[in-house]
Amino acid sequence: MFERLFKLKEHDTTIRTELVAGLTTFLTMSYIIFVNPDILSTTGMDRDAVFVATCLAAALGSAVMALVANWPIGMAPGMGLNAFFAFTVVAALGFTWQQALGAVFISGIIFLFLTVTGVRSWLIAGIPHSLRSAIAAGIGLFLGIIALKNAGIVVDNPATLVGLGDLKQTGPLLAILGFFVIAVLDSLRVRGSILIGILVVTVLSMVLGVSEFKGVVSAPPSIAPTFFQLDIMGALHGGLVHVILVFVLVEVFDATGTLIGVAKRAKLVEEAKPNRLGRALLADSSAIIAGSMIGTSSTTAYVESASGVQAGGRTGLTALTISVLFLAALFVSPLAAAVPSYATAPALLYVAGLMMRELTEIDWDDLTEAAPAALTALAMPFTYSIANGLAFGFVSYVILKLCTGRWTVIHPATQIVAALFIVRFAFFAE
Repeated sequence: MFERLFKLKEHDTTIRTELVAGLTTFLTMSYIIFVNPDILSTTGMDRDAVFVATCLAAALGSAVMALVANWPIGMAPGMGLNAFFAFTVVAALGFTWQQALGAVFISGIIFLFLTVTGVRSWLIAGIPHSLRSAIAAGIGLFLGIIALKNAGIVVDNPATLVGLGDLKQTGPLLAILGFFVIAVLDSLRVRGSILIGILVVTVLSMVLGVSEFKGVVSAPPSIAPTFFQLDIMGALHGGLVHVILVFVLVEVFDATGTLIGVAKRAKLVEEAKPNRLGRALLADSSAIIAGSMIGTSSTTAYVESASGVQAGGRTGLTALTISVLFLAALFVSPLAAAVPSYATAPALLYVAGLMMRELTEIDWDDLTEAAPAALTALAMPFTYSIANGLAFGFVSYVILKLCTGRWTVIHPATQIVAALFIVRFAFFAE
């Protein structure tokens, strides 16, 4: 059956290799089952329900990737967009989490349309490489300041906006320890280093009596509090158009880049033709829609899938293994509920650092490329909004190219996105 479904011999792999690869990828990305509920529950969403939605969205997305595209890529709610969902759309802009889910759903529909029509490829080709790199780095910086705040390492200061927290407190100390545990283990190439770091801090917090042990295994909680709770009409009439644009843009760059990058590592480049890549993109788009229905932020392809590819994963059986393991994770809800925010903060901070590697891809010698990239990356954490970072970047890119007489290099896609952000600031200012 597996041979017929996944063509193992054609890809020069075996069932055992694919299963090991799936387990490897799962260990590297499973931290999301602890981090995502911690982030989204700040909006008022039921933490247990978000935990279930996270596991189900990851399982469904990975299964679709396995059966439709036959690629060894795991999917789950994405880092960055979950923070934008919680801390910008809900906390800063004041929308309800139901409206935010509605915006995710609409962005998924648009994403699906762009994929089917081929416009997605046109968008990707038209956005400058410097801005794409800056977006990833900026999201990393955004996650970084959130992580430091959640850990109590960075605190509010009326005189300087931000300041250093009390590092003698248990929370910050455990967060710092967790970060070094993750960094050391990852440098030693230990699989699941981020997951191990989260669990180490959680166990220590229980031993020290600052968090409560609630058990490890139980029946999955109810998903009812978030299941089909999205408010689509509220998103359409509530002024969330620019939020939807951000969801779409980040997904276009992030998911597509991950899919192609992992495909290259798996030596599937020859298969990354319109039909094969199109199936993978279709799976990605469908997962966003399904995730919004059950109660989580945008689902996307995970770059951690490269670890499974390195372990030998070449087919959808790897992704199917990931899917099954996420379903099994539904039964560890008591452990997930006991994870404190200063245990997930080191994971956020470490992922932030990894994302900032994209800064090296920017052409710093060309100021018309470097300046917009810098504005993009800096505006995201300092305005606490991915949307503002995108706006600053695209608008400044177009202006600088025009003012230096290089308007011919501006792709129509970049012009359109910049114009949309100008309209948003001119007529729909917060």
